[in-house]
Amino acid sequence: MSMQTMARPGSFRSFAKDPSVRGHRVGRDTARRVASYGRPFLGEIVVYLLLAIAAGALVTAVPLLIRRLLDDGVELGDRDLVIGLGVLVAVLAVVETVVTVVNRWLGSRIGEGLIYDLRREVFSHVLRQPVAFFTRSQTGALVSRLNSDVIGAQAAFTSVLSGLVSNLVLLVLVLGALLTMSWQITVLALLLLPIFLVPARLMGARLSTLTRRQMDLNADMHTRMTERFNVGGALLVRLFGRPVEEDSGYAVRARGVRDAGVSIAVNRVVFMAGLGLVASLATALVYGMGGLMAVAGELTVGTLVAMAALLSRLYAPLTALSNVRVDIMTALVSFERIFEVLDLQPLVREAEDPQVIPDGPVGVRLEGVSFAYPAADEVSIASLEQRPEAETLDGHRVLSEVSVDIPAGTMAALVGPSGAGKTTLTSLVARLYDPTSGSVRIGGVDLREASLESLRSTVGVVTQEAHMFNDTVGANLRYARPDATDAEIWEALRGAQIEELVRRLPDQLDTVVGDRGHRLSGGEKQRLAIARLLLKSPSVVVLDEATAHLDSESEVAVQRALDRALSGRTSLVIAHRLSTVRDADLILVLDRGRVVQRGTHEELLAAGGLYRSLHDTQFSR
Repeated sequence: MSMQTMARPGSFRSFAKDPSVRGHRVGRDTARRVASYGRPFLGEIVVYLLLAIAAGALVTAVPLLIRRLLDDGVELGDRDLVIGLGVLVAVLAVVETVVTVVNRWLGSRIGEGLIYDLRREVFSHVLRQPVAFFTRSQTGALVSRLNSDVIGAQAAFTSVLSGLVSNLVLLVLVLGALLTMSWQITVLALLLLPIFLVPARLMGARLSTLTRRQMDLNADMHTRMTERFNVGGALLVRLFGRPVEEDSGYAVRARGVRDAGVSIAVNRVVFMAGLGLVASLATALVYGMGGLMAVAGELTVGTLVAMAALLSRLYAPLTALSNVRVDIMTALVSFERIFEVLDLQPLVREAEDPQVIPDGPVGVRLEGVSFAYPAADEVSIASLEQRPEAETLDGHRVLSEVSVDIPAGTMAALVGPSGAGKTTLTSLVARLYDPTSGSVRIGGVDLREASLESLRSTVGVVTQEAHMFNDTVGANLRYARPDATDAEIWEALRGAQIEELVRRLPDQLDTVVGDRGHRLSGGEKQRLAIARLLLKSPSVVVLDEATAHLDSESEVAVQRALDRALSGRTSLVIAHRLSTVRDADLILVLDRGRVVQRGTHEELLAAGGLYRSLHDTQFSR
């Protein structure tokens, strides 16, 4: 009985589980939801379990055939029986191999199919969460839900499912065969089980602690690498001249991972050596006591060899079944963590019978709009936050009774001090949030009743920081219109005043812009964002400080591009520089969530008040 046979991967995996799941209780609803994910694979699961049962039967059949070969063939000199049984054992070995391969293939199909379905569902669900969800959640923890927890949930349908059935079948068959051969040796062999289980559990707890520590250290090391390897982090390290300190800081974390890995390897070697010792003791017991019984004529040699072979198959299923609750609970806890994300309902949802916003020029109308940012438990999950305290904005009213009518084709500017509610108001127009009370209408359609597809095609937004994916210029622009031709892209670039620059790039439209577009200047990124907007060709344009952080030359180029982008469209523009909005058809002055003034530039200057104060402060500088 070899220690490799005793310590199968499935049973060893059980010992490394976190013991904290032993006291965890999973509700029936969770179990039902888990079962629902298996329905698409029901046929494959049935075949998978039947093959697992067949594999257990084959494992038991081979030693029994060897017993007959020795007792009825070798002892009696029956050459034909020896040859026949030898061939049958070889055939069963081939069949067992085929069954194992097919079962592994089926298990992979079920497991990978489950992972595929879960990942798609979680990814799609997360993308529909409000912006507040992403500002509060740790990206690493969120990605972990799509990786570690989904893979952990897979175990419920493969390792745990097959292990439970196959180990039960194997245990029943092996114990039944052993008891019919010699109940005395079987009972003594079972008495050795505590010698096997107690050290295994103690070592499993230590391995679990070391594994958790290694995972924490790995996460810390990977977080540090992620922060330092993006463009902004690398630039900060270079600018402040801290490469030596960074090297030493990384070395400390990498050293911890190394030491934990060495400890785990040593403990596993000790664990396996202990299993080998128990295997040797069991072998000695079988051959010692069984040998004496064979000498006394109470046991045949074939029975002795068969019992030794079967006993080697007894401890692994017993150990696995003793830990099956921990395995199942661990898998179900992974499901619970996934369901925690899936149960967080998006605040912005499409109506059951959505309306389509009409094509062409449309106006924007806000009627008695008030808004307070949602509480943390409405938009976030505590386990995904580093510090899940409530933010100061939660529940605080940001806009109060705002009523504005912006006719089609006109430009409305939003001005006011920081925190006045300008960005919040534009977020409602883009329906990143829904108002707490009142309504926002575009083309006469309440946005809560509008189809999300027509809303996204109607409203285009350019923010202060134009985000670019680490992809080509063409791919970033086609994100607005995947079916756009190269000719249409060049036309949009021409309108955004950036065609000549892109033509000078090494690969033109196929040039990769780098992480977050860092290979481009701020003005170039803004003009690419405007080109993306022109390609989308929305009826309503929202500009949130689009020229706030640009130098004078870039601002002039971007302003020319904006003039083209806003021509003939309804636009809502936020600007701190009043010089950029003096030609607006309507200027709205916000203060503490209310519209305190409205009118043209000349009208507001003549009226005095907050606008005149902001104007005088800027131009007196």
